[in-house]
Parts: sequence; C-alpha cells; structure tokens
Amino acid sequence: MYFRDIPRRYFLVVATFCLSLLLYVDRACISTAKEPMVAELGLSDRQWGVIMSAFAFGYALLQTPSGMLADKHGSRRLLTGVVAFWSLFTGLTALAWNFWSLLIVRFLFGAGEAGAFPGLAKVVYSWIPLHERGVVKGINFSGSRIGAAITMPLLPMMFDWIGWKMSFFVLMVIGFVWATFWWQWFKDEPERHAGVGRDELKLIKLGRISREVTVNEEESLEELFRSSGLWLMMGQYFASNFTFFFCLTWLYPYVRETYDLDSVSTGVYVMIPLLAGAVGNVYSGWLVDRMYRNEWNRFSRKLPAIIGFLLATIGLAMSVSQESALGAIFWLSVAILGADMTLAPSWTYCIDIGKSSAGAVSGTMNMAGNLGAALVGLAFPLLMERFGPSGFFYTGATLNLIGAAIWCFVKPVHSKASDPSEVWL
Repeated sequence: MYFRDIPRRYFLVVATFCLSLLLYVDRACISTAKEPMVAELGLSDRQWGVIMSAFAFGYALLQTPSGMLADKHGSRRLLTGVVAFWSLFTGLTALAWNFWSLLIVRFLFGAGEAGAFPGLAKVVYSWIPLHERGVVKGINFSGSRIGAAITMPLLPMMFDWIGWKMSFFVLMVIGFVWATFWWQWFKDEPERHAGVGRDELKLIKLGRISREVTVNEEESLEELFRSSGLWLMMGQYFASNFTFFFCLTWLYPYVRETYDLDSVSTGVYVMIPLLAGAVGNVYSGWLVDRMYRNEWNRFSRKLPAIIGFLLATIGLAMSVSQESALGAIFWLSVAILGADMTLAPSWTYCIDIGKSSAGAVSGTMNMAGNLGAALVGLAFPLLMERFGPSGFFYTGATLNLIGAAIWCFVKPVHSKASDPSEVWL
C-alpha cells in the first residue's frame, strides 16, 4: 500500500493519540516535580493538594463552554488555541514564586486543557464512522495514560539533567510545535481535506449517523441537557475520575513515602497502573465496537463500563494494607485498568446522543468527572490524616460501585448493529 492510499482518518488517530500523550505529560509532570517545588516554594501537603485541585476546578469549569466552542467553530481552531494556551502555562509554571502564583498558574493551565477532549469528541463525530468510535476513543485515552506513565520515570531524570524549571519550558515548546502542525494539517470536515479519497469520504458520511439509530431526529442542546442519559453519564464519570485522578496527583508521593523508595524506583512502579489504564482503554474500545457489530449491540456501551467499575472497586479495596509496594501496585493497576475501561463507552455514548452537539455533551460529562478529580486533591490528604489509606481507598471503591449501578439504568441508543459490509478499523 502506498503512503497516499492510507486512509486519512488513520493519520488523524495518530495525531490525536499524540495530543492525548502530550496533554498528560504536561498534566502529570508536576506530580513528579513535587519534591523540588515544595522545597523551593515552602509548601505544605495541604497547600499542594489545593494546587492540584485548582487545576481540576479550572479544567472542569470550562468543559461545557469549550465543547460548545468546538461545536460552533470547529476543532481546528479550538484545539490549536487550547494546546497553545496550556503549553504557555506549562512554561509559566516554572516562574511561580509562591503558593498563590502557582495556584493561579495551575488554575489557568487547567482551564486551557479543558477544550482538549471535548474538541476531540467533535473530531470523532465528524471523521470517524459510528462502528469505529469505541476503539478510536480507546486509542485517544490510551495516549493520555502512556503519556502520564512515561512522565513518572523519565521526568525525574530530566529534572536531574536540566532542572525542573527548564523541563517545563521544553514541554511548552513541544506543545507549540503540535499546535502549529494541527492548524496546518487538519480540516473540520473530511470533505474539505485534500487527502481524503472518495471511498473513505463515503464511508465516513454513511457511518456518521447509523441508519439504525432509534431516535432519528437530533435533539436540541436544551433537550439533551434535560435528558436522563446525560445526567447518568455525569454521575458515573464523577466516580471514574475520582479513581484515576489519584494516579496523577497523589500516587507518586504516596508510593514513595509509604514504601520508602527512591525517585527512580517510585517512577517505575507508578508507571505500571498507568500502562494498565492504557490497556484498559484500548481493550474497552475494541470491546465496545465488537459488541456493537453483533447480537450484543444493545449492551455495547453498558457492559464494558459495568465490568470496568467492578474491577475498579475490587482493585481499590484490595490495595488497602498491602505490605509491599509490588502488592499495592498490582491491585491499584487492577483499579486503574477498570476505571479506564469506563472511558470509551462513556465518551462514545455521549457522541451517540450528542451528534452535532457532541462537544458540548461530552464536555458536560467531563465537567462532572473533573469535579470528582478536584475532590481527590482535597480529600486525599484529609482522609489520610484522619483514617489512613483505607479511608480514601474504601471511599473510591464505594463510588465505583455506585458508578456500576448507574450504568444499569442507561438506555441503549441503538437497536441494531450497523451494516456488516462496513469496513472496521
């Protein structure tokens, strides 16, 4: 196959994978820089928790507005702008001089990152046929987990080499490079991209909204915000994010301090749950699409999510009181794999019901999820101080059980699988 014959949506998947990877490298790098930053800025653990939550609040508050901007103006403008904006504040993190300056910078950094995944949801709606959406969303999110995973061992070495401040500036430049590429290469509609062939364009258009969707007419945005489906998505995503955000904020210092490890060993251990999350994302996305194409299609969004939440419940509960770092990491890997199995069905379902409003609908779900993430930054040090690790992990396990129960009430969008003659990614 010649290079020019490769479907352009495959290149799109690679580009968005790289975006997710970069997003989480930039997001997770501050966790590995905790020790030198706390020492230099004179911060307490509670202040550090507030700073971590400031990012999550900024990220949560602008999810819905960012999604609406993607729906109205397209993902080309939105993603170019948000990547450049958050990259700028990645660099400005190195210039913080006290608690308040770092708090403001990280809040604005979170606000900048808010448009990334709603913008990607709009990209998936416009470019990816319905029967490929699960695996594409799984690949998108696997990039974020791999990005966070490689950050844990590699960033401490980078800090030792060029210092934590210069490292933040290097990451800023990389973000500017991606934003420039996206502006030059991407088009909001595949028919406007010169590289998209006639056959691929036909496949995309036919697969954009399946002929078998039970609701034939698109609902207005106001109706979607009143629908039970969106509110159920918001509730379960709160639980999912509560589990995963622990990995980005407190897992590194928790493992290092609890098991008395050095920075490099801690980074290697902390990679494992994040890589498990990447596996969970891709597997769940594959499972969503596979079930959609056969007799299990009515459960293609629901069942992978329920399985994921149950695994997350077991993993968090079993991680309590593990005597070795390896035991704790094993069960936390089960928890993160399970929590990440909920992402592809959650985002695919939001794209299903949102259609041309996919950005706003998925952004609203992500807003609720990141309120759960913000709660982690505040709750972990308080629960640790009062109840020890069991207080936090049992709270997370309970939330995951609730998430599984919520999915039992989610109504399927599709009554039939799509045309079997369609080509699967």
